Amino acid sequence: MTAATGPDAVTTRRGDRRRRTPWLKRFLPRTLFGRSLLIIVTPVILAQAVATWIFYDRHWDTVTNRLAFAVAGDIATSIAMLERDPSPDGRDWALATTARTTDLIVTLEPDQVLPDKKRAPSGLLERTLAKALEERVARPFAINTRVAHEWYEIRVQMPNGVLSVMSPERRLFSPTSYIFILWMVGSAIVLFAVAILFMRNQIRPIKRLAIAADALGKGRDVSNFKMEGATEVRQAASAFLLMRERIQRQITQRTEMLAGVSHDLRTPLTRMKLALDMIDAPDLDPEVEELKADVAEMEMMIEGYLAFARGEGTEAVQPTDLTRLLNEVAAGARRDGTEVTLTAPAGLTMLARPNAMRRCIANLLVNAGRHAGTAWVQAERRNGVIEIVIDDDGPGIPAKLREDVFKPFFRVDSSRNLDTGGSGLGLTIARDVARGHGGDITLDDSPYGGLRVVIRLPE
Repeated sequence: MTAATGPDAVTTRRGDRRRRTPWLKRFLPRTLFGRSLLIIVTPVILAQAVATWIFYDRHWDTVTNRLAFAVAGDIATSIAMLERDPSPDGRDWALATTARTTDLIVTLEPDQVLPDKKRAPSGLLERTLAKALEERVARPFAINTRVAHEWYEIRVQMPNGVLSVMSPERRLFSPTSYIFILWMVGSAIVLFAVAILFMRNQIRPIKRLAIAADALGKGRDVSNFKMEGATEVRQAASAFLLMRERIQRQITQRTEMLAGVSHDLRTPLTRMKLALDMIDAPDLDPEVEELKADVAEMEMMIEGYLAFARGEGTEAVQPTDLTRLLNEVAAGARRDGTEVTLTAPAGLTMLARPNAMRRCIANLLVNAGRHAGTAWVQAERRNGVIEIVIDDDGPGIPAKLREDVFKPFFRVDSSRNLDTGGSGLGLTIARDVARGHGGDITLDDSPYGGLRVVIRLPE
């Protein structure tokens, strides 16, 4: 049984990761900014929620109960005064005294009876008031909250009628709950604002470090990068700067060493070529020609080795007209006898090392020309990526070997040697250049029957 490859395999792996991921993590922020903000804000929100719950519990148990029982007590007092002196003068005195001392508007409706069907109390405030009336008044009653704005009507059944009591809402309800909610919401908003400003300033140096690392990986200049932020971020930035210096130093040392190696190797080869040219022996002509061919092959191999080791690392990144570069490389391939069909939009530009990019594409076109004779090149910008596709109608490469051919000095067979000079470095150099620009090269089947090479480069 073989393992799945290609887009289906990628989709399968992503699905497996989603199934393995705990359900809670799927809803958590993925960015450092979001997670840091969540860590800061969540404990405060929980503390505020607990405080709000405790406040409401104590508020309704104490303040609201006391207010409701105070109103019920005043009503009970008014009823007691009315029952003590039921005469008209006593009734008028009791009602006037209640209105003057309790802020309640009390009227007696003679010969009235409360309906048998009573509306059940709705809301916490009504239930609290109903409980207080049951304990203090102990008579049939009805509560009406729709009689007037910010007023409660309490109707109590009396022996000779119905006692109507109008109570202002302020006697039953304290605005401290609204004040508390506004205070909690306001403090939460201030907390969010401060946390967002603080975390943005802390995350910004990390983002700059990530951008600088990405630019360094693409071979771009990061000389203006500075250390800033928290101590840990500065340590990471310092390590990045040291790494950049070591890489640059290694590239410089390697380039200088290769320059010396190039000189040392080319000198004896030049002497050998001169010696072969000076040989005047007709009977040795076949052997001399073979030696000359061997020397020429050695020169090309040395050039391939040096190009691979050097990796064009010393070339500066600059804005490059990729359309123009492709036309130049295609023209060179046509001069060498390769039939090239190029399709590229005008003005396709990107930041690149032009000589390195030229070597990358030229290697691929020369390889296509050697093994196929005809190549189709298409370039386009797609979803923030520049994609260059090179198709040929040659023998192609078996799928199981398409990753191995990128290894240095690897050869498929004698019929398809992936190198301009026969050393097995052509495709290795091409991928090294593409990855040096932050991209990559992949191989696939061509609709023309041969090999498809896809170069993807970030803009």
